[in-house]
Amino acid sequence: MASSIDFVQYIVDQCSGAGDIVTKKMFGDYGIYCNGKIFGLICDDCLYLKPTEAVRPLLRTHELRRPYEGAKHYFYIADVDDHEYLSKLVAQTCKALPARKPRKSK
Repeated sequence: MASSIDFVQYIVDQCSGAGDIVTKKMFGDYGIYCNGKIFGLICDDCLYLKPTEAVRPLLRTHELRRPYEGAKHYFYIADVDDHEYLSKLVAQTCKALPARKPRKSK
């Protein structure tokens, strides 16, 4: 089951305090980016963040799930209705992730 565009837009709006939030359709669901850096996935109307140790203490619940079969484990974020909480999680996740690698020109 794919995510609804309404849910995707809701997540974008909820995370907007962290920076420029953009989604890209991937494999029937969505990758979600902040300031050009991918920080999570939206799959089946659920939000998943890349796991980082910097974010773990901020989580209200520590649940690791696979967003789709064969995927690595991500933090499953059940509480998507708190704008400040999500923005803080996104900002800290992006801060902890490595810098984006420049694309090689062909």
